Amino acid sequence: MTLVIMAAGMGSRFGGLKQIEPIGPNGEFIIDYSIFDAIKTGFDKVVFIIKEENYDIFKDTIGKRIEGKIKVEYVFQKNDSFLGNYTYPEDRKKPWGTAHAILCCKDKVDENFAIINADDFYGRDAYEVISRFLKENNNPNTYAMVGYKIKNTISDNGSVKRGICEEKDGNLVKIIESSITSENNKIVASPLDGSPSFEVKDDEVTSMNMFGFTREIFKYLEEGFKEFLDKNKDNLSSCEYLIPEVVFNLIKKGIVDVKVLKTNAKWLGITYKEDKEKVMGELKKLHEENVYPNKTWE
Repeated sequence: MTLVIMAAGMGSRFGGLKQIEPIGPNGEFIIDYSIFDAIKTGFDKVVFIIKEENYDIFKDTIGKRIEGKIKVEYVFQKNDSFLGNYTYPEDRKKPWGTAHAILCCKDKVDENFAIINADDFYGRDAYEVISRFLKENNNPNTYAMVGYKIKNTISDNGSVKRGICEEKDGNLVKIIESSITSENNKIVASPLDGSPSFEVKDDEVTSMNMFGFTREIFKYLEEGFKEFLDKNKDNLSSCEYLIPEVVFNLIKKGIVDVKVLKTNAKWLGITYKEDKEKVMGELKKLHEENVYPNKTWE
């Protein structure tokens, strides 16, 4: 099994390359915990999707820590990849989005795989449920999404983007990409498409971009990217090709089934600088409880 880590973003709200921000009690990065948990639950390869200009710093920091622990591959999310007859707009300032990032690693992944964001801490239980699915799944058109309780994924310091999920009989039916705020003991979702805001229960299932796929997804991503470019040909400077939207469209068309794998794991992440102190405290506690060893890679 392969773990694909999307690390091409710069973390604009945080203000830097937060994937290599020391956050654990011994200088660990959040990525260290992701890879440690992946190895513990049976993954044997990790693929980093990064910007080409960040290759040296990634390899010299994260890469050196895990050499010999797990097979490592690097993939560059290049702005001109898979564009066909289109050219990358000069005024575009960011990559094409998470679905394009995953497409960029199609030549490095030959087996069932999971995807995660580089700057999110997902928790051991999340890796256990996705690992179990990937080991057992033999259907090329059956995927999975790890579903978190919304209360376990919010920041105390501002809104966060989350996918509010609807499910039926254990399968994902819909993802509503939303901005989530918590005020006066109420969690409110404001859909990014401009639909009316609505209140969300504490245990409502949300997506944190932790999906399990088969190689079949690459075919759909490549076909879908061509359609995406055609559809957005007048908006190429800002549109984004996002994996939750791709998955939702495949569900709507009846092409794939997506199992919802529920977890009680608690998400940790630094969306805002003010989140850092709390995350450091939570990780320190996990070391003290021996969930992680004193020095992660010794």
